[in-house]
Amino acid sequence: MSAARFTRHLGASLVGLWLLLCGVAQAQQPAPPPANATAFLEMEVDDDSPYVQQSVGIVVRLYYASQLLSGELGLDAPDGASLQRIGQDRSLVREVNGRRFNLVERRYLLIPERSGPLLLPGARFEGRAAGGFFDEMFGGGNGRLRATAPDRPLQVQPQPPGAPQPWLPLHDLRLRYTAAPDRGRAGEAVTVVVEAVADGATRAQFPELPELDAGAGAQVFAEPAQFDETFSGSTPQLKLTRRYAIVPREPGTLVVPGLRLPWWDVRNGQAQTARLPDLTLAVGQGSAAGNSPVPSPTPLDTREALPGLDNALAVGSDPAAVTRPWGWIAAAVGFALLWLVTLLWAWRQRRRLAARGAPAAARPVAAARPGLAQLRQQMDMAGLDEVIDTLAAMGQVQGLQGVLEHLSDPAQRQALTDMQAARWSPQGGSVAQARQALRRAFHDGPHWQQSASPDHTGLAPLYPPGR
Repeated sequence: MSAARFTRHLGASLVGLWLLLCGVAQAQQPAPPPANATAFLEMEVDDDSPYVQQSVGIVVRLYYASQLLSGELGLDAPDGASLQRIGQDRSLVREVNGRRFNLVERRYLLIPERSGPLLLPGARFEGRAAGGFFDEMFGGGNGRLRATAPDRPLQVQPQPPGAPQPWLPLHDLRLRYTAAPDRGRAGEAVTVVVEAVADGATRAQFPELPELDAGAGAQVFAEPAQFDETFSGSTPQLKLTRRYAIVPREPGTLVVPGLRLPWWDVRNGQAQTARLPDLTLAVGQGSAAGNSPVPSPTPLDTREALPGLDNALAVGSDPAAVTRPWGWIAAAVGFALLWLVTLLWAWRQRRRLAARGAPAAARPVAAARPGLAQLRQQMDMAGLDEVIDTLAAMGQVQGLQGVLEHLSDPAQRQALTDMQAARWSPQGGSVAQARQALRRAFHDGPHWQQSASPDHTGLAPLYPPGR
């Protein structure tokens, strides 16, 4: 083969290899939108193979080139998982393929409830855009916009055997001290602040940070935790802060063991434990006021006190001549009589109003009952006491016992009982799992028992009897 022919073959091979690499690179990139697309959707999922009860962040992006008059953007919950919208929409402007688009970002939180294949339906958008001058003049187009994102198949993994409990699947978990003193005084409180940052968790899923255990050398008082929920890209992120007050009992060296929190690493598929180092406090002698014991009262010796009192009376005139505050006594008696007269008048007025019926203006206005949206928000963000108060207000009953007696659905009663047991009993189970069961049981609202007779509205019948 000649040198020129070999050079031509080598050049052709290099060109073919370059074209093949460009094709592979283009195939790996997402397909660009059509050149004439007025609106299109993107859907980003932070994990295609999540575990059961793992928080999966979803970001839906709507791109539209023309001004919108109206529109509806939605995402349906798949079978076997719960889906909720998180936060507020974000409005941005981006350039795609040299064209300027308005962008709306909406975030969702998906929690799979069983293992196996899971098909996430694609987001959909329907709206109407403002037409241009020529469209209105010549009747071109009706301004309707439609866009649909492709469905997203997910493969949900089961909870691994031997996983740490409570089950806490996360992308990452970090613990740190934001305030950690190294010295203190006996009888005086020092403040320790612990911060936990969990990637891939919400407040409803994350367990309470355990309390610090200082043993018999100190008392520990823990404040309620503070929560901050955000998104890091398409992954939910939770920051939890809790303050502890440690009061050493005596001088010396006090060692407080650091917190330990087990969790499951969904990226590497293995158990992890977040740890904090032990705290070592050099405890000094407290202030005299703080350490000195409270003196016990000395008993009164009547044999010495009474003669002194007799001598003091004997110095003056006759004890009967000691002046008393008769004016203040008379004023106190007068105020007491006036108060009794006022109570008697108020009691008679109340009986008179009850006898002839209170006017309509004086009757209290019934407070509006909470709705299903408020109940769902309480189940996601608030504690069990707030959920019970909301259910009691919806059913117009008193407390947990009243709610249980008026619910007709056994599953809902059992979910409330399990949540109460998980909250107060060490063997009651995981609070996060009980909260998930509570949300599933009340996903369509409480099921109340039907009353035996219809409520009397106080209005006359629409049609008199006999017609």
